[in-house]
Amino acid sequence: MEAHSTNVRTLAWKLTVTVVLLTVAITMVLPFLWMLSTSFKKPIEVFAYPVEWIPKSFQWSNYEEVWLGPRSFWIYYWNSLKVTGITVIGTVIVSSAAAYGFSRIQFKGRDTVFIVFLATMMVPDQITLIPRFMLFNWLGIYNTHLSLILPGIFTAFGIFMLRQFYLTVPGELSEAARMEGANHFRIWTRILVPLSKPTLVSLVILSSTWNWNEFVNPLVFLNKKELFTVPLGLTNFIDEAGTEYSLMMAAAVSSILPVMLLFLACQRWFIEGVISSGVKG
Repeated sequence: MEAHSTNVRTLAWKLTVTVVLLTVAITMVLPFLWMLSTSFKKPIEVFAYPVEWIPKSFQWSNYEEVWLGPRSFWIYYWNSLKVTGITVIGTVIVSSAAAYGFSRIQFKGRDTVFIVFLATMMVPDQITLIPRFMLFNWLGIYNTHLSLILPGIFTAFGIFMLRQFYLTVPGELSEAARMEGANHFRIWTRILVPLSKPTLVSLVILSSTWNWNEFVNPLVFLNKKELFTVPLGLTNFIDEAGTEYSLMMAAAVSSILPVMLLFLACQRWFIEGVISSGVKG
């Protein structure tokens, strides 16, 4: 009898948790579904009540206006792809190399340097805006994409994430490779990098999302419209579109599509990478 009561309580608890999580999931998904639905509607149907989740007729012309109209999204997409792609590649290379140094190379003050470097994560990005503005202006890279790419390549979080994973790799592998004559570069590129594929994929997803959605830095360091990235371009598009909400939603859907597709394509490695790098060290 007691065992039966325990099973009933366990089942009730699992059911309650499932209902709560399902409610939260639906609450989070509904705004996106409304945005997607609205992007295919006529302006007069946007605020119809009750809400028509499936439009009577799909207005593909909204997306044609976004991509082929006078406020074309192509230039913003190209700029974001350029900035995000170069930044992510640089982030992976720099973070991986630095993480190898902090985890495999012994030198005086290594741990102290790492802790100081890690402490920079506590500094709000907004505090460094003015110093960076002055530095970029002095270097002549203000109002160029380099002002977004160079700071984005060096990320304390990426180094920390990869270092935590490298510390879980047995040191005997590096020692065996060193006895065979391999130097640090070969150990890093031939042993640790292949083993860290899930963690690297996680870093790629996170870095891509951060850089693709970055708004403050482009707003401060770019003032030419032809250099705008997608977040700035979306704001500019909304300002020019006025009250054409269906066009706004079509532009918004277009802006988040690449990040969603990247995550869906790499989610298996992302989850594995976060688990393997976040719980040990």
